[in-house]
Amino acid sequence: MAQNSHHKIIIVGGGTAGITMAARLARSGLASDVAIIEPSDDHYYQPLWTLVGAGLFKLSDTRKNTKDYIPPGVTWIKDSVTAASGEKKSIALKSGQTVTCDWMIVASGVELNWDGIKGAKEAMSAPNVSSIYSKDYVEKTFTMLGGVTSGNLLFVFPQPPVKCAGAPQKIMYLADEILRRNGVREACEIHYRSAPGLIFGVPVFAEVLSKVVKRKNIHTHFNQKIIEVRSAENKAIFADTATGLLLPEVTYDYLHLVPPMKPHGFILASDLCGTEGASVGWVDVDPFTLRHKRFPHVFSLGDVCSAPTAKTGAAIRMQAPVVVSQLLAALKGTGSDAKYDGYASCPLVTGFGKVVLAEFGYDGKLMPTFPMNAAKESRLMWWLKTIILPRLYWNFMLRGRA
Repeated sequence: MAQNSHHKIIIVGGGTAGITMAARLARSGLASDVAIIEPSDDHYYQPLWTLVGAGLFKLSDTRKNTKDYIPPGVTWIKDSVTAASGEKKSIALKSGQTVTCDWMIVASGVELNWDGIKGAKEAMSAPNVSSIYSKDYVEKTFTMLGGVTSGNLLFVFPQPPVKCAGAPQKIMYLADEILRRNGVREACEIHYRSAPGLIFGVPVFAEVLSKVVKRKNIHTHFNQKIIEVRSAENKAIFADTATGLLLPEVTYDYLHLVPPMKPHGFILASDLCGTEGASVGWVDVDPFTLRHKRFPHVFSLGDVCSAPTAKTGAAIRMQAPVVVSQLLAALKGTGSDAKYDGYASCPLVTGFGKVVLAEFGYDGKLMPTFPMNAAKESRLMWWLKTIILPRLYWNFMLRGRA
């Protein structure tokens, strides 16, 4: 029979947000009896998967053991969550155990919803369909691109929200360069079909990316939501994002598919979700304190929370110290002035050795870290993307030092 347990602080999810929180709480020395719930033995640095798909890294370069990043003194509950309740301060686990807590930090991320596109799951077994968003297909992407000699390449951006929303076009830009290196670019057409109406939500970066697609002769199509893949026929079906009306069938020779994304089922079925507007389905937090709007003992950060910002690791890096400050102040019965300003960043890879570092906060406010022209492709930012940020992630962010 499963043994129930109680912990002062429970962290739901051991991905980027969960482990970062665990590390910061452990280093604070002020939070005792912390437990983290995470079923996976493997932890991946997913921002590098774009470059795995382009052949610059191997999938194994992005993986480490979860156990090596669980901080000393933090209890690892290696199990899957089946239900959560903010009101009852409880988490039900696949093993049958129920874990209760005084404080809850929800950092469960999102899941890939392949069923959100009819035929997508079946399409992924085809040799000419791939995706950098899954560890099961990311290396297949490079194999696929390396075999292209001619034809139409279709890159899809689904209905948001999408974590690391720049990635679908990053791999497209790198595909263009791979085709050029292989001497087959003139025999190919590249098409980008996007559910959103813009190539990027912040105008200054949309402007520079529009110049990139023009330079690379990439055909862009906006307000087109993918609803079906007929892989046996090499056809994709789109609908007008605004009206829902079906558009003419699109034939492809190669397809890079990005599935819609959603919170895990136990979140959607819980009382943690918002009930109005954009917060529906997401853990309903104050966008500045990241504290739950109805349950003051609950905080949430990362991809699963309702904060209206980009779902990126950089956002988590800035959210985590705010949650720690707010939680530790609550434990002491005081207040905290720490606020999250919506900061997120996206190193937009536009080619081998070229990156536009998009940094912005709430309402698209530009928040540059470096004293340089943000709307410019940079070799320096390429080294940041490929060398500095991975080391910062493993050695500092997941250790609670940055």
